[in-house]
Amino acid sequence: MQQNPPGSKRPPLDNEDRNFDDLAPRFARNVYGGLKGRLRLAVLQRDFNDHVQPLLDSASGLEILDAGGGQGQFGLSLAGRHALTLCDISAEMLALARAEAQQRNLEGVAFEHASVQDLAQRSEHCARYRLVLCHAVLEWVADQRGLLVNLKELVCPGGVLSLTFYNRHGLVMKNLLRGTEPKILSGEFRPHRGSLTPTRPLDPAEVLSWLADDGWEILCHSGIRVFHDYQLTPESRHMAPDKLEALELQLSQQEPYRSLGRYQHVLLRRPSLPSTSNAIVS
Repeated sequence: MQQNPPGSKRPPLDNEDRNFDDLAPRFARNVYGGLKGRLRLAVLQRDFNDHVQPLLDSASGLEILDAGGGQGQFGLSLAGRHALTLCDISAEMLALARAEAQQRNLEGVAFEHASVQDLAQRSEHCARYRLVLCHAVLEWVADQRGLLVNLKELVCPGGVLSLTFYNRHGLVMKNLLRGTEPKILSGEFRPHRGSLTPTRPLDPAEVLSWLADDGWEILCHSGIRVFHDYQLTPESRHMAPDKLEALELQLSQQEPYRSLGRYQHVLLRRPSLPSTSNAIVS
């Protein structure tokens, strides 16, 4: 378990990955619904159009994995022409994903009630997928470094990984703007069990270092919601949604705005041949 500072009264984080059976109905409303969800999807879709669409257009029936895909809000959009597998440890999330697939008349989607780590241990899944999505999962798992290793095992050589994760810097900034001390800086950060605030926010520099060590080639790095979430007063929220979305997209790949995005999106390619360098080329 993660240890607290001496004298802390907060319970330590456990060593289990978060299962969202208890919160599944809230996700559609709170994560992908509303303007926040619109901005998240806008950045993802822009990045996919720029870097993944040629792969998706190259052939039909490509093997795609939505790893920890929950309700499949993004992954199911790729299932029309391709062979999508969606895995999650939450039976409730998978039930909602199945219902959504039926609603869209999508056939041939495979649903696996299993963790990403479990799939990586099965030979039939290793190096199988041309595209793997792992969106908003890393910040909920106990062994974050290990999950990245597992994801690489699932992507075939030359395949692509789409990774999003919750940004520690964004959490710190939001707390500071509210006039509260960021508890994550002292190791005291423990979200309420019923909260949708991730339990293990990540430092983007550390994640990028891990990815470099694993030999990935970076295709794209974007911030998601680089300023929207910092508009804390009614007076600061007067901007029209279309204009706000356009500015979010414009600034999402520019520093210092990118590093303040509440989430980070990285598109990566697994080298077709063994890498001779650990450097990520951007």
